[in-house]
Amino acid sequence: MTDVLTPQVHGIFDPATWTVTYVVYEKEGSACAIIDSVLDYDPKSGRTRTDSADKVIEFVEQKHLKVEWILETHAHADHLTAASYLKHKLGGKTAIGDHITAVQQVFKEIFNLEPGFATNGSQFDCLLRDGDVFRFGALSGTTLFVPGHTPACVAFHIGDAVFVGDTMFMPDVGTARCDFPGGDAKVLYASVKKLLSLPDSTRLFMCHDYPPNERPVAFETTVAEQRRNNIHVHDGISEAQFIEMRTRRDATLEMPVLILPAVQVNIRAGEMPPKDENGVAYLKIPVNAL
Repeated sequence: MTDVLTPQVHGIFDPATWTVTYVVYEKEGSACAIIDSVLDYDPKSGRTRTDSADKVIEFVEQKHLKVEWILETHAHADHLTAASYLKHKLGGKTAIGDHITAVQQVFKEIFNLEPGFATNGSQFDCLLRDGDVFRFGALSGTTLFVPGHTPACVAFHIGDAVFVGDTMFMPDVGTARCDFPGGDAKVLYASVKKLLSLPDSTRLFMCHDYPPNERPVAFETTVAEQRRNNIHVHDGISEAQFIEMRTRRDATLEMPVLILPAVQVNIRAGEMPPKDENGVAYLKIPVNAL
């Protein structure tokens, strides 16, 4: 019998956005969860494709899995979620951390969204609070509130695996930026320390990889490895040192290419804005607002 404390994890890497989508399951034919999916989007044409999401569907069908959850670690700024498309194709419930409401409130104002856009998280099937448990088949996961990159980030602790979202990256890449609306380096430091207080052997799965020095893409590490080698938060790095480094580094970073379309779609659980009277949906570009 499969040890349910060690879920099987299949990562699907999207090279266009450096994002990893995960399918987490017990065994072939079991229930599964999908974490941080990608909807392909061309910013030059405004056209979407489903190539990345279709790879997820192909794997789910190949393994005869039943999708129970389509999870988001946060409202991503670097890619659009395929949650709506996957739900239509595979079923399952969409879920995100309950602090998404704060993000919706901020970006409703920034984008001057339609009056009917609700900022109560109702676009998602489920809002998960810190400590909430969700189940799929023989597996269960616990929601961990890990803000700092955004005010609504969560991680998902499933068996011996944690899906950390954008809180941190592989040890040679470091940690996430904190200069988006509601981001906070002091808060991120506490969130990372929360994750690194888990047992050393805990498997950590990154949402992205930006490999330096031409190393192959990688997205799995451990608490012990991060504590030893993470270039930003290894053991011995103080909160003050981290805040100074993160603030200085963030001041040099450009905005992600897809932040404007991505946030508008992701706070809607992957749905596009309501169509105008001509039958076309439009995404807004706020000028000099960010």
